Amino acid sequence: MDQHLIALDLDGTTLNNQSKLTNETIITLRALARDGHIVSIITGRPYRIAKHIYDEIGIKTPMVNFNGALTHIPHEHWDKEYDVELTRELALDLLAHRKELGIKTITVENKHHVWANQASNDLPEFLPNKLRDDQILTATNLTSNPIAMTIKYEPEHQEEIIKAVNEKYGDFVEPRVWGGPYNILELIHRGTHKESGMFYIAKQYQIDRQNIIAFGDEHNDLEMLDAAGRGVAMHNAIPELKSIANDVTPIDNEHNGLAKYLRDYFKVTI
Repeated sequence: MDQHLIALDLDGTTLNNQSKLTNETIITLRALARDGHIVSIITGRPYRIAKHIYDEIGIKTPMVNFNGALTHIPHEHWDKEYDVELTRELALDLLAHRKELGIKTITVENKHHVWANQASNDLPEFLPNKLRDDQILTATNLTSNPIAMTIKYEPEHQEEIIKAVNEKYGDFVEPRVWGGPYNILELIHRGTHKESGMFYIAKQYQIDRQNIIAFGDEHNDLEMLDAAGRGVAMHNAIPELKSIANDVTPIDNEHNGLAKYLRDYFKVTI
């Protein structure tokens, strides 16, 4: 079979409901990498909370973080690495107006650093629950432009925050509301989605669109699955994603649905 790019969302797709990789998934992905396919994680997660998953799989291929705003090869200097930044001004502006906008926590990140106005125990994996003094979000500590911002807000203020961001920064900032039970808004550079990172990786390896297979389960996977040669929604995916996908896995993420689908599709024996 021709070399494929296998584009993998993490949460709800490659990971089970405990946010873990199973042995079956690891063995399957390693076998595909050994066969010459490019296995790439394409996630909304920051690098700091995706690195251990990349290392556990044991791949050496490019990875996409922040929904397409960072593409790099972990642990390597890759001359094709790129990021798409926001501005320091935006972060400090939101920080200054957080009370009137009903913002509880602002988390600001780039590849290797995270800053926040306060620690949070609400989502310990995604929002830092401990901060060093130099990680507290201030004009002094934030010395460079961030790649992504995550805002936890009072639910009744959602539209107000989006309106404030769009009015002042809408020409280059895109607010996206997290799905599920969380009152979280993510800010990334306008037009930056997972599919931009996916196509960038495909270009580096000269892989045609029809040889890109992408897997996902949530709203932030829509563009990627729609653009891939073969977009596969997980059995547990939202209906909107299933409606645009080329296929749906028969089994969900909690029962190795991704690994089983890949083994059948690529005829991998483990």
